[in-house]
Amino acid sequence: MPESKVRLAVIDYETCKPRKCNYECISVCPINKSGTAVAIEANVQARSKPVIYEDTCIGCGLCVKACPFDAIFIINLPSELEEDAVHRYGVNGFKLYRLPVPKDGMIVGLLGKNGTGKTTAIRILAGEIKPNLGRVEGEPPDWDEIIRRFRGSELQPYFKKLVDGKLRVAHKPQYVEVVPRRVKGSVRELLKRADETGEAFELAAEVGLDKVLDRDVRHLSGGELQKLLIVAVLSKDANVLVFDEPSSYLDVRERIRVSRLIARKAKPGRYIIVVEHDLAVLDYLSDIIHILYGEPGAYGVVSKPYSSKEAINIYLQGYLPAENIRLRKEPIKFRKGEEGAQAAEAGIRKLVGWTRLEVKLNGFTLEAEEGEIRAGEIIGVAGPNGIGKTTFVKVLAGALKPKSGTVYPYGEVRISYKPQYISPESLPPVTVYEALRKVNPESVAPGSWLYLELVKKLGLDKLMDRRMDTLSGGELQKVAIAAALSKEADLYLLDEPSAYLDVEERVNVARVIRRLTEVRKASALVVEHDLMLLDYVSDKVMLVLGEPGVRGHVLTPQPSKRGMNRLLEELGITVRKDEETGRPRINKEGSYLDRMQKARRQYYAV
Repeated sequence: MPESKVRLAVIDYETCKPRKCNYECISVCPINKSGTAVAIEANVQARSKPVIYEDTCIGCGLCVKACPFDAIFIINLPSELEEDAVHRYGVNGFKLYRLPVPKDGMIVGLLGKNGTGKTTAIRILAGEIKPNLGRVEGEPPDWDEIIRRFRGSELQPYFKKLVDGKLRVAHKPQYVEVVPRRVKGSVRELLKRADETGEAFELAAEVGLDKVLDRDVRHLSGGELQKLLIVAVLSKDANVLVFDEPSSYLDVRERIRVSRLIARKAKPGRYIIVVEHDLAVLDYLSDIIHILYGEPGAYGVVSKPYSSKEAINIYLQGYLPAENIRLRKEPIKFRKGEEGAQAAEAGIRKLVGWTRLEVKLNGFTLEAEEGEIRAGEIIGVAGPNGIGKTTFVKVLAGALKPKSGTVYPYGEVRISYKPQYISPESLPPVTVYEALRKVNPESVAPGSWLYLELVKKLGLDKLMDRRMDTLSGGELQKVAIAAALSKEADLYLLDEPSAYLDVEERVNVARVIRRLTEVRKASALVVEHDLMLLDYVSDKVMLVLGEPGVRGHVLTPQPSKRGMNRLLEELGITVRKDEETGRPRINKEGSYLDRMQKARRQYYAV
């Protein structure tokens, strides 16, 4: 017998613009045309946004195709999945199915695309959202009904303790940049207020916050804000700790330090839940991982728990065997051993070279060894925050002049530069479509390679009518990446392109970078803190070492294996390659492999 289906109709009301369309969704609906019933309607005179009635919709998909803003999703799901509905944001809103299961004394990780419900799931587990079990009309369920829904699972006693006040929750939110607008005072004052265990200042010293204790929170960098929030949560006398993207804004060294602090808190009587897009960090931190899949913005489903290794390998391979769900058409593959060796030194066209450089900037000194970039190679730039990576990229881009030394192109070299930060206030009031079209008309031409592989995969097709000065930080980042990579250039300078992006988006960007360098015979310099992405995209690695905020020293580009080994030695961590996928995995500190690789000075084992 054919599998029974249930229909899910979702409208992205942020994208829906009834004042700019002719209600094509209503006019093409065959149920409406029949006159016997109504499947989709709106107050046309008031130009209100439409509503789709799932019980009368036949799922033909004509409204999906007719909508000029791609704001409608009509999805057929297995009927048994409805029994697992946990929460829905109103009629035609996003719907979440199932929940991750917190484990006593363990760290549970969540992995999935942006928009599939990770933040909703952890807010429910934190007690910030009362789940409505998918019911958006009539009386919402009370806690007794909610707890009964999860009987037979570990979620039943968890919610019972949460409702009875036996669980205290501390939640580190996703967006740290809003903190200065909501709280006032110095770092010292905020830590005193948050400290319930007497260890806030000790933890702050471990992540380097002791140097900014008297600084006003309004003057903190993104990384400092992130560390402040993490320390504040770890200082709470709570038995549920929730971390939403704890590695954002942090460099590799800081990500490992923070991970170690979080891991130390895992003990009987405490639940820890982590949402993270840096797969190396997620693997290092988590005991088990739930994968979230579905249609971003429309619905999300939480998978059964897997071990951290199994979950990440399954995610990279793109197929969930237990659910019989394909996440993507093809797997994400990493180079193993010495596969994918760097472009041969001889006979490759040189693009840009530089002599020994010295740059002085507001008390900071950056020195660079001489080096060069050749066509067809991708160079990853790694080092701590505040060490001069962005300064060096600006020198190559011509935005900064060195005090001594010279950057010299070999002939005419076109450069495309994606800066680290983009300020919304400095942007012209043009739409995303107009901004991208000005860079390269091909990027906004449906059906073109750039549109399909870059613009659409980053979800920018849904932002085309939005004005640049109204975009969020994450949306701006994606537009900036698309603009930089759409430009016909010989050298692409990309400063932290993975910030704000989920795993899928990071890999898509990395693939486009590699493909563009091959097709256009160009080169790319990529500043990156994500170890997995650095390993995935780089042919060579350029390290920047020194003392953050005081001095930096740029080493000449070196082969990927040697450069990664030097970077990891500086960080004091060891990495092995997963035998199945070839992805880098961070060894647990003090483990047999960690001790063995350190003894051999083989920090990057391939």
